[in-house]
Amino acid sequence: MITLFTLTMAALMVPGSKLTDVWGRKRCFVAGLVVYGTGALLASLAPTPWLLLAGYSVLEGVGSALMIPPIYIMVTVAFADVADRARSFAAVSAAGGLGAAAGPLLGGLLTSAFGWRAAFLLQVVVVAAILVAARRLPDPGPPPRSGRFDVPGAVLSAVAMFLVVLGVLRSAWAVVGLGVLVLGWFGWHISRRADPLCPPALFRDRGTVLGLATQLVQWLVLQGAFIVLSVYAQQVRGLDAVRSGLVLAPATAGVLAAAAVAERLARRHPQRWIVRAGFAVTVVGVALLVWPVHHGSGFLAFLPGMLLLGAGVGTMLTASVTLVQSAWPAPAQGAVSGVSRSVSNLGSSLGTALAGSAVASTAAGGGPFAAALAVLGGFAVVGFGVAVLLPRQSAPPPT
Repeated sequence: MITLFTLTMAALMVPGSKLTDVWGRKRCFVAGLVVYGTGALLASLAPTPWLLLAGYSVLEGVGSALMIPPIYIMVTVAFADVADRARSFAAVSAAGGLGAAAGPLLGGLLTSAFGWRAAFLLQVVVVAAILVAARRLPDPGPPPRSGRFDVPGAVLSAVAMFLVVLGVLRSAWAVVGLGVLVLGWFGWHISRRADPLCPPALFRDRGTVLGLATQLVQWLVLQGAFIVLSVYAQQVRGLDAVRSGLVLAPATAGVLAAAAVAERLARRHPQRWIVRAGFAVTVVGVALLVWPVHHGSGFLAFLPGMLLLGAGVGTMLTASVTLVQSAWPAPAQGAVSGVSRSVSNLGSSLGTALAGSAVASTAAGGGPFAAALAVLGGFAVVGFGVAVLLPRQSAPPPT
């Protein structure tokens, strides 16, 4: 269910962002909130796993795909200065990282005190509050556009991502290969269409492609590590939901600390340097987690690794988003935001799938979990290598 939720977001994020050019940014944001809230309400009342899957994995995923791209588009358009934009993206990234890190703890508290349905009911309340507040949100209206909505492109991109993640989850590499072929078909399609789902120029710009790759790896490592440690804490160490959430809590502090200094770092250092530093810290953090998991150490031994993992990912989340979004003019922000968010959610899906596959065998001891963390650490090293290749500045062609 978790993988399908992130997969739904990843598959529909690009079409969702394109709809902001049709419906307008505020209208798309509000529509996403309504769909998300409906899904949360259905999940809270679901009498069967299938209805829970429909509410949480499908409707909440669709709602997220509609409401997330307008957030990044409006922030990018509203702030011309890179440092101001970094500060705003830091707030958005901090909220996302805080939710990912604190969610297990809050969910554990709600589940232990009131039952799991309370977690979804709380989402309904929060969505309702945001809908009320969104009435005062300025509405710039849809930007000028031409042509029709690229339905074949939307289908091809969604099918490609679905097959890739499903193949990883099931360890079916033929399915992964089929997904890659469909992705190639999508690339051919958008190169020949006058008004494609997203402009091919995005994928011809070296800085944008490398920046997107760093985003994918960031979320793969973060989401994968959270899944591994959550399952380890509950199935190997026998902790309840609340104490399992506490194991992940130091990452929250790391994310918040990184967000607090994001603007200062953006004013003093190039974004590509910040991304490299974030990956370096993340590699150290994951490495410090492997030992206590393998040897069953006390949970105080997890504190340094979790803190550094949160700080490292929190540092580069803002920088990589700023780097990619700032490289393109306002008319291209719909497509850029959609591709950026889709890649990030694809990373979350792959991280969940890889972690789930690695820890599917709950043998005694933490060996499989330590090995899974080591694999995630290897991905973080690859991410650092990609960040080293980031150019000084990206100068994409006009779209």
